[in-house]
Amino acid sequence: MAKSCTIVTWTPFLKPSSAATSDKRTEYSSFNNGTRFLNSPLYSQCLIKSKTYVWGRFCCDFQERFSLSVFASTNDNWVEVEAAAPRVYEDDEFVVVNFYRFAFVEDPEMEVSKHLSFMQGRDIRGRIYLNEQGINAQYSGPAKDAMAYVNWVREDHRFSDILVQLSPGYNGHAFPKLRLRYKPALVQLEEGMSDLPLLDPSTRATPLTPSQWRSRLTAVNKIANSLNAVNNFILLDVRNGYEWDVGHFLGAQRPDVDCFKSTSLGLSESEIVAPDPLAAVDKEKTDILMYCTGGIRCDVYSTILRQRGFKNLYTLSGGVSHYLETEGSVGWVGNLFVFDGRLSLSPFTYKPEICSDPRGKQEVSHSFAKCYICVAQVSDLRHRNCANLDCNLLFLCCLKCVNDFRGCCCMNCMSASRLRPVLPGHRRYQKWHNYRDLARQVNLNPPLQGRT
Repeated sequence: MAKSCTIVTWTPFLKPSSAATSDKRTEYSSFNNGTRFLNSPLYSQCLIKSKTYVWGRFCCDFQERFSLSVFASTNDNWVEVEAAAPRVYEDDEFVVVNFYRFAFVEDPEMEVSKHLSFMQGRDIRGRIYLNEQGINAQYSGPAKDAMAYVNWVREDHRFSDILVQLSPGYNGHAFPKLRLRYKPALVQLEEGMSDLPLLDPSTRATPLTPSQWRSRLTAVNKIANSLNAVNNFILLDVRNGYEWDVGHFLGAQRPDVDCFKSTSLGLSESEIVAPDPLAAVDKEKTDILMYCTGGIRCDVYSTILRQRGFKNLYTLSGGVSHYLETEGSVGWVGNLFVFDGRLSLSPFTYKPEICSDPRGKQEVSHSFAKCYICVAQVSDLRHRNCANLDCNLLFLCCLKCVNDFRGCCCMNCMSASRLRPVLPGHRRYQKWHNYRDLARQVNLNPPLQGRT
C-alpha cells in the first residue's frame, strides 16, 4: 500500500448574501498516510460538507486530491478546504524522515528500550535520540517501515501531533546504520541543554507558519530595498557557515561558525562584535527572525536568547525543509544542506511539481557559491570532504581543483600521511580502515613489471 502526505489549507470565501471575508490563507496542518479526522483549529465548530453530503466529522483517505466546504459557526461564513496533490511513496521506496518534539520523558532509558524493541525486523537506519526532554529523529528506510515507526510514535500522547517531514532517499539508505540511544543533549551545545526550560513553549521563539514567514520575508526585503525605511528586523541563520554556503534565505548573513555547539550569536557582552548581527541591536524593539534546517536548533537557541533579554523572537516552524515543501523556493537561493548521505537537496526535491526533474538537478548561477580553493563560481552545490582524513573539511570545490589538489582542500593536506583517494561524483568516504587495508594490499602486491 502506498504512503502519502499532503498539506491542507483553509481559505475563507463568500457565502451567498454574506459580507466579504478576508482572503488570508491559513495553513492548517500536515496529514500522513491513512485516514485522519479533519478538525479546524481556527473555528470552534465546523460542519463538513462533501460531495456525498456527510456532515459533522468527516473521514477521508488522503490518497487523492479533494475539495470540501466547511461551515464555520463562529463567523457565519463558509470555508473552502483544499488538499494539494499528495506525494505518494510505494512501500519499498526509500524515504528520509525527520521529526522532533520536546516533552517530558520520565524514564528515557526505558523509552529507548521500547523503541529498540519496535525496530526489530524493520529496515531503518539513522540517528534517533531520546532523553528527559523529548526525542530527535532523523532516519531512512522503506516507506512501509519508516511510516510504521512514525505511526507507532504518534500513539504516545506526548508525540501525537509531531510534525513529520519526508523527503526521498534516492539511492536507498541515507545513513550507514541505526543509532538509537539515550543522549544527554538532543542538540549539541558547549554549555549543554539540561538547564534550559525547553518544555515551556513560552520560553522559545514564537513559531511562524511557512506562509507567515514568507509574508515577513517580503516585508523585510521591502525595507532592505528602501533608502528611508528603518530596519528593525534581523534575519538570523542559526546554522553552520558551510550550510549557508550551499543555500540560504536572501538577506541572511553567513554564520561565522562551523559547529552549532559553538554558536555565540547575541551572547557577547560587547556592543560591537563584527561577525555577530545581534551584537548592537535593540533587544526590546528588534524582531529576530530565526531559521534552521528542521526547527530544533532555533527552538533551543531562542530559549538562550530569551534568557539574554531578546523580546521579539520568531522562528520558522518546521525549518527550511517545511518551508520549501509548502511555499517553494520563494526568497530562498541555492540548495538545502542536510546531515545525511545526500548532503544537499534542491528545493525541487520538496516541491517537485515546479520542476520536471524531482531529483533536483539545478542550473545554478548564484554568485554566492564559490570554490573554497580558487574562489571560482561553482554550479554543483554539494560539499565534499577533504581527502586528508585528519582534516576532513567540508568544502565546495570546482572540478578543476578537485583534480589538481587530488580531493584535498589545500597544498598541505596533499602530503598528509592518511590520504584517501579522490572520490568521483557524489560518493561519500567510508571508514579509514577500508582505504588503509587497500593501501597495504597494493604495497604487498605491487604490479609485476616486464611480464608478457
